[in-house]
Amino acid sequence: MLEAFGLGLLGASSLLLAGLVACWIDVPKRLVGILAGFGAGALIAAISFDLVVEAEDALEFWQFGLWMLIGVAVFLVADRFVESRFGSAGVGGAMGIVVGSVVDGVPESVIFGIQIGTAFPISLSFLAAVFVSNIPQSIAPSADLSAAGWSARRVGMLWFWVVLACGVAAVVGFLLTDASSAAQGGRMAALAAGGLLAMLTNSLMPFAFERGGALAGAATAVGFCVSLLGSG
Repeated sequence: MLEAFGLGLLGASSLLLAGLVACWIDVPKRLVGILAGFGAGALIAAISFDLVVEAEDALEFWQFGLWMLIGVAVFLVADRFVESRFGSAGVGGAMGIVVGSVVDGVPESVIFGIQIGTAFPISLSFLAAVFVSNIPQSIAPSADLSAAGWSARRVGMLWFWVVLACGVAAVVGFLLTDASSAAQGGRMAALAAGGLLAMLTNSLMPFAFERGGALAGAATAVGFCVSLLGSG
């Protein structure tokens, strides 16, 4: 159980580290957009070659589609709540990406916990891809939150709770394997894939283009290729 908790924390820890760096260092607006584009490309590769593959291996097609739609719904409901609380631009736009990080990180952590509980080999390349893709995914909104007047402590606490939630989610996944021998990560993989696709379209990619311009598209392709190499 402690191994699952530690793995969940490790995979998400780059969210906290990168978020604090964005508060302490004045990251140029264009670079923030380029990094967001890189993160978007890395996430597209992770969805295509890790999450979708795991879900397809474990689920019937209709189940796969259903759990993807559940992931979309989770993101849209959470994003609507954030928009009603913070607005759709500025802090609201940044918080939409944070919501996407939660919709992504929590199911991924559940998958890690299930894999440990079932003695399924953990892919170090996938863990590395999760860790690396979290960096631009955190820098982008953290830079905007800092510019909006959030202190480094407040931004750090925001990401701390996200990282802690991922650690707890990994424990939940581990405990599920004790409660049921049928526990597997396919549903969580499909849910994460659906939520991430919605977040990419609604939040991260528009965010990247707004700040990085045409270079955001190039960065997306680079991020995709780097993530693909890591999972090879």
